[in-house]
Amino acid sequence: MSVKGTKEISVEEKLRALFDLQLVDSEIDKIKTLRGELPLEVQDLEDEIAGLNTRIAHMQEDIRNFETLITGKKSDIEVSKGLIERYQGQQENVRNNREYENLSKEIEFQTLEIELCEKKIREFNAAAKQRREDLERAQELINDRSEDLAQKKSELDEIISETKQEEEKLREKAKQIEGKIEERLLNAFKRIRKNARNGLAVVAVERDACGGCFNKIPPQRQLDIRLRKKIIVCEYCGRILIDQEMASEK
Repeated sequence: MSVKGTKEISVEEKLRALFDLQLVDSEIDKIKTLRGELPLEVQDLEDEIAGLNTRIAHMQEDIRNFETLITGKKSDIEVSKGLIERYQGQQENVRNNREYENLSKEIEFQTLEIELCEKKIREFNAAAKQRREDLERAQELINDRSEDLAQKKSELDEIISETKQEEEKLREKAKQIEGKIEERLLNAFKRIRKNARNGLAVVAVERDACGGCFNKIPPQRQLDIRLRKKIIVCEYCGRILIDQEMASEK
């Protein structure tokens, strides 16, 4: 069986290396536990604030659009008023009733246009007012969330600062141990750790049972484990098994 190093190592040495790696990884897990849910909470707050900023940008754009529409309708009203004034002036110089009635209809039409524009302006003003209220609430919410984020980040930074040096040393130690383990075995170890609820890929046999899932280990299998001649995994949970004596050496 080929390994990363220049010489073949025994199964017992492989088991020791795997168990050493498990111990180091478990210490790193403890550091991560100290941080708790803070990294996720920070990420969630950052995502929420980004979403609120997007909403605020959309609301501000809506308000500008409503203001543009209102300005346009006011301009239309002025145009209609100008036409009414012109038509009224023309009525004074008509030659017959038909011309007078046509101008009256135009005046009536422009009057309706003014009423319609005024209605639209009221609707746009109401919609813009609602958007401003929504915007104010969103800005208040983003201020609250920003305060929460600053506090959570401060807590997280403090924990990271306290544990950073220790974690770096542990990660360097883990890297050195990984260099002693063949790639296939290391990949298996990482896969087991990823799937294990408590991150334990290597466990000792305790009271005739697997130290991970607590299922009973047959006597013959326990003997094979104590002999350290081959790597044995729990048939129930798939964890790598070592004997109690090797575990107690640590």
